[in-house]
Amino acid sequence: MRIITRVKEMQAEISALKAQGRSIGFVPTMGFLHEGHITLLTRAKKENEILVLSIFVNPLQFGPGEDLDAYPRDFDRDRAAAENAGVDYIFYPSAEEMYPKPPSVKVTVQERTDVLCGASRSGHFDGVATVLTKLFHIIMPDRVYFGLKDAQQAAVVDGLIKDFHFPVEMVPVPTVREEDGLAKSSRNVYLDQGERRQAAHLYKSLQEAREAIEKGERNPETLIEMVRAHLNNHCEAAVDYVSIYSYPDLKPLRTLTGNVIIALAVKFSKARLIDNLILEVE
Repeated sequence: MRIITRVKEMQAEISALKAQGRSIGFVPTMGFLHEGHITLLTRAKKENEILVLSIFVNPLQFGPGEDLDAYPRDFDRDRAAAENAGVDYIFYPSAEEMYPKPPSVKVTVQERTDVLCGASRSGHFDGVATVLTKLFHIIMPDRVYFGLKDAQQAAVVDGLIKDFHFPVEMVPVPTVREEDGLAKSSRNVYLDQGERRQAAHLYKSLQEAREAIEKGERNPETLIEMVRAHLNNHCEAAVDYVSIYSYPDLKPLRTLTGNVIIALAVKFSKARLIDNLILEVE
């Protein structure tokens, strides 16, 4: 496994691999890897000849009040995990390497960002789209892997790839969960014992909605109230939102039909957790 910190060196290495006809799988991350990331890496390793992992805490994704310096980092731990997962290259640039001067061109996401987490994080997905545009040009992957736990991000990336005609296939990977259903996340370490038990109800509330849909419920407001009530009854935390939209377009629905997402966010004392359920409704 090689660790590369310079853009030009990474591009030169990728160009050589492309000349050999090697297929490249890419997993972009901000590091502090957990089992969800490992699932992405394992899938990418099976489906490609070369596996590239990027670790870059992207400052453009952090808005006012979001502490960039407080974001968890542990490169030695990440390096060991990457090696165990069969990663061939870690691209580990500095902020100065990725953004050597103020940009002359800005990537702005026009759709799929004014709902869910994007509604309260102005500019966040512009930062995501900007760094991915850079990374796609540097890594030139055949396939890129994203977990569906952050389904809005996956939807934005889907739009970015299609709108800019990037020659890359996005592979969405189902959410990895604990035994009690809680979605794996680096933020879970901030939960105390009581909050950790309560957090299992995020997925349970979504399962309750799924069961209602299977029995014929198609009214989004009824399902939203059902999920919200479950969370309020079982969690001593603030429900940020419960929403239902078409997916991946993230448009409002009067009645459930086609591909839909039920998404939620809950604020515990030191952690804001998100979860979702994506399903096809006849």
